[in-house]
Amino acid sequence: MSNIQSSGTFKLGDFTVNRLGYGAMQLAGPGVFGPPRDRDAALAVLREAVESGVNHIDTSDFYGPHVTNQLIREALHPYRDDLVIVTKLGARRGDDASWLPAFSPEDLTRAVHDNLRNLGLDRLDVVNLRVMFDVHGPAEGSIEAPLSVLAKLQHQGLVRHVGLSNVTPTQIAEGRRICEIVCVQNHYNIVHRADDALIDDLARNGIAYVPFFPLGGFTPLQSSTLSEIAARVGSTPMQVALAWLLRRAPNVLLIPGTSSVAHLRENLAAAALGLSDDVVVELDQLGSAGAALHE
Repeated sequence: MSNIQSSGTFKLGDFTVNRLGYGAMQLAGPGVFGPPRDRDAALAVLREAVESGVNHIDTSDFYGPHVTNQLIREALHPYRDDLVIVTKLGARRGDDASWLPAFSPEDLTRAVHDNLRNLGLDRLDVVNLRVMFDVHGPAEGSIEAPLSVLAKLQHQGLVRHVGLSNVTPTQIAEGRRICEIVCVQNHYNIVHRADDALIDDLARNGIAYVPFFPLGGFTPLQSSTLSEIAARVGSTPMQVALAWLLRRAPNVLLIPGTSSVAHLRENLAAAALGLSDDVVVELDQLGSAGAALHE
């Protein structure tokens, strides 16, 4: 079994986590809505992840909704002392599975209590405010009002640490004036590189960067160059893409998701994949081509 500790650790607030974690989004049904196709398989993936050394799980109560948090509780509660569960607030699901903003004080307070109940916790380890000015990507706008609500819930002892998701550098700077920000979760991968400068800035400030869709999300990364490099180093393209992210910066924490134990093991094995400097240079060049590499 892979040793994910070989990828190193990073601080997430006052927690120390292995840099290769697990994202629970894919445990819900199609479109991240409704129950999983195979509940027993979903529980098995969670248990395998923790048994393999994963101590950072990313989730949200709007996955399902409520589905992934309830699965995490069923599979893993009572939790290991070193397990850090990170959740997100700021959205809700419509009856048609749409993603809707949920930024009011009532929405955010209710969401914290829903997460606590469904996860079986007295305090949430880390809560990311998922900014919803644009569902598909960061868009400017003040986050002071919703983040102040979350900071108040933190002061009440319901939340230990606060992070931000789907945000711009301007919003991060605004957020850091309101409360300590321990992590930023944005869309980033080997070809989607808009946050390159931001990652380096956060690293200098000791703030974790957690890329979502590290493997491309609903449209998996595909490029002939990536496939050729993977064949050359004896790994899969997805393992190479994860290993590149681990090399990208020390503050990058990975949360690849899957509903398959086999794919989980494949992802975790990326922690032990060493990439030569020459290979990293080749992979870096994929980012300049960007979306054109989605074939």
